[in-house]
Amino acid sequence: MPSEALPEVEKSSPARVPLAVYVLGLAVFALGTSEFMLSGILQPLARDMGVSIPKAGMLISAFAIGMVVGAPLLAAATLKLPRRTTLIALLIVFMLGQIAGALAPTYGVLFVSRVVSALACAGFWAVGAAVAVSLVPVNARAKAMAIMVGGLSVANIAGVPAGSFLGQQAGWRSAFWAVAALAAIGLVGVIACVPRTAPATGDDAPNLRRELRIYRDKQVWLALLTIALNAGAVFALFSYLGPLLTDVAGLPESWVPTVLGLFGIGGLVGTVIGGRIADAHLFGTMYGGIAASTGVLALLALLAEYRWAAIALALMLGVTAFTTAPALNARMFNVANAAPTLAGATTTASFNIGNTVGPWLGGLVISAHWGYEAVAWTGAVLAAAGVAVTAVASRVQRRESGSRVVTSKSATPTAVRVSAD
Repeated sequence: MPSEALPEVEKSSPARVPLAVYVLGLAVFALGTSEFMLSGILQPLARDMGVSIPKAGMLISAFAIGMVVGAPLLAAATLKLPRRTTLIALLIVFMLGQIAGALAPTYGVLFVSRVVSALACAGFWAVGAAVAVSLVPVNARAKAMAIMVGGLSVANIAGVPAGSFLGQQAGWRSAFWAVAALAAIGLVGVIACVPRTAPATGDDAPNLRRELRIYRDKQVWLALLTIALNAGAVFALFSYLGPLLTDVAGLPESWVPTVLGLFGIGGLVGTVIGGRIADAHLFGTMYGGIAASTGVLALLALLAEYRWAAIALALMLGVTAFTTAPALNARMFNVANAAPTLAGATTTASFNIGNTVGPWLGGLVISAHWGYEAVAWTGAVLAAAGVAVTAVASRVQRRESGSRVVTSKSATPTAVRVSAD
């Protein structure tokens, strides 16, 4: 039964989040820095590799697509493996991918290294999210996911700008070496702090065919669509925020990193807010956050020519967009309660579908010569659609009796068990 159907659980005091969850957030910081840092080192990379900017930009798309494909595939492939072992293996592969990128002699090798890194990143997100929610009670799931998402927020605030600065000052390859070092630190943390786990046995043993049954549930698809629409709305605008600030708001290019940093700060603030309120008010957080993003994007489309309005609204978009993130993650784990690894994989894939489709739609409106303000309108439409889907999910939730597709005899995930050692 979903946690929102158990008010007596939600009213209890949330348990303290164990150190292992914070370690997973640290690892996500390294993963997120790698995912988004290319936007700041694209020009020196393109010059060094002798390729055009659009071709260099394909490295960003390759990572996003690798995340979409890799999350469900690796979740399925590692379903019966101990999760701690899986996390360690994936971090090692990710670290080796960063080293291969730093040493890449050709564009082709670099491209392959980005795909391999994305696959490992996707698998870590899926399995790591499942581990995080397994280490806390149901009424602290959103808080645990807020810590993991917080790693991504900090990556946008500190990791991405630092990688951009390092890449421009010491060469783009140095940024890859730095991320490899961060991954190594995360690896040590996982080895030291994440408890040893063993797959469940007997009737509770993971079974891919049974776990795939969660995709028969329309609530899973509604949750997937909501995540994708929210991410698409944000990244339709964020991907082109730089030119909007310079060409429409009239800000000098030197201001762009500052505004991007403000967006990241807003994201961290939103993640903290969402983590505090989402467990008790899941649908309320989703409604409020996505509706607020719709309003911010619409205001940005109308007021983009006023530089201080554009700066303030970029900060606010970070707050509203990331306030919903813990709730969206927790919602997926609630409706796919019986298959936590596939729930984490589906969440990761959903986010990156939005991360791919949003910028693509933004590019279409720019190519149509509708101006950068139209990108903000595109994001507002996607966010409004997210509000509508949330309303449908809420209505379906109220109509259902509370029965869910399950893969084990218990009502809570039992696929992870902490061993005595």
